[in-house]
Amino acid sequence: MRTDTYPPYLDGGGHGWRDSATRYALLPLRIFLGVTFIYAGLDKLTDSAFMKDGGAGSIGDTMRAVRDSSAIPALVDLALKNPVGFGYAIALGELAVGIGALIGLLTRLAALGGALISLSLWLTVSWASDPYYYGNDLVYLMAWLPLVLAGAPYLSLDAAWHNRRRQRAGDFD
Repeated sequence: MRTDTYPPYLDGGGHGWRDSATRYALLPLRIFLGVTFIYAGLDKLTDSAFMKDGGAGSIGDTMRAVRDSSAIPALVDLALKNPVGFGYAIALGELAVGIGALIGLLTRLAALGGALISLSLWLTVSWASDPYYYGNDLVYLMAWLPLVLAGAPYLSLDAAWHNRRRQRAGDFD
């Protein structure tokens, strides 16, 4: 008699709860990153001070403040050519990435977008954080990587489309 198995009612199938936990392990990360990036995008879009070239809390002043301490000042200079446009690009990018991750739509692409946004913010805004682990953009970059690699194989539109294509292919065999 095996003692390392668990009853099937824990996950609704013939697999143990450990298999279910493994299968859905990335779901909390996907939900957290999706909600966080949606919130970040909406927060920027609705903050009247943020979407300005200058002034307290503006994207322009933020970029000017971090320019000399960033890893890639040329990237900040590029953003400073049109700070408001850059602010909208970041906010809309965060919104698209968050929605994609949350509902599992083109999840790997959304996660890649999230990783690139986080990388650009780490190399500019939070680069000077000392010690480095005080800058949260590096943590977000690392959090996106498992979703870039694995996507959203469960509870997602990607999974639904994959299953539908597989069923259609099976109908023609």
